[in-house]
Amino acid sequence: MIGLYLPGTSPLHRLPAGGKLAGLLVAAIVVLRLDSLQALGIAAAVVLLLAATARVPWREGLRQLRPIGWLAVPLFVLQWLTAGPVRAGVVVGQLVVLVALAALVTLTTRVTAMLDAFEYVLRPLRRVGVDPERVGLVLALAVRCVPLVAQAYQEARDARRARGLEHSPVALAVPLVIRLLKRADAMGEALAARGVDD
Repeated sequence: MIGLYLPGTSPLHRLPAGGKLAGLLVAAIVVLRLDSLQALGIAAAVVLLLAATARVPWREGLRQLRPIGWLAVPLFVLQWLTAGPVRAGVVVGQLVVLVALAALVTLTTRVTAMLDAFEYVLRPLRRVGVDPERVGLVLALAVRCVPLVAQAYQEARDARRARGLEHSPVALAVPLVIRLLKRADAMGEALAARGVDD
């Protein structure tokens, strides 16, 4: 889940957000260059060690990886058919390690700290007309809207089930769109009231 933060006092929690994001970028480059299952196994062990150091519950860690299951399985099959089982394992292993690293950064970093880091990086672009604060606001809204969309989907799905229309896509899509439009309208009014659209 985007924006989920697990409070803690581990060394990983105490690292500045900018340093963690830079480390994630370097780690991603390294992981994408690994071309053996043994090397990926070592990378996965390092991620597990970092998660243990940060005291991330194993169930929470698995929950962070669950959403990529729908992508990992077909990707593994496709790679197996086109490049062989070893290459399939390497590609899917890279995906899992990268998502686990990103989840670890998310779980140990407050969203506000990440947004401050992005604003800091974007400050030099102020000279060419980029407003770092506005970009930070857009990122904050994007982070906040992901769980709101998920919640609206769950509400629409529950309402469809309560009406006995579980197999009707229209009974899901129409209420979902209406809920999202209402929330977007309310958010727009709140932003306008604070002068963000000036």
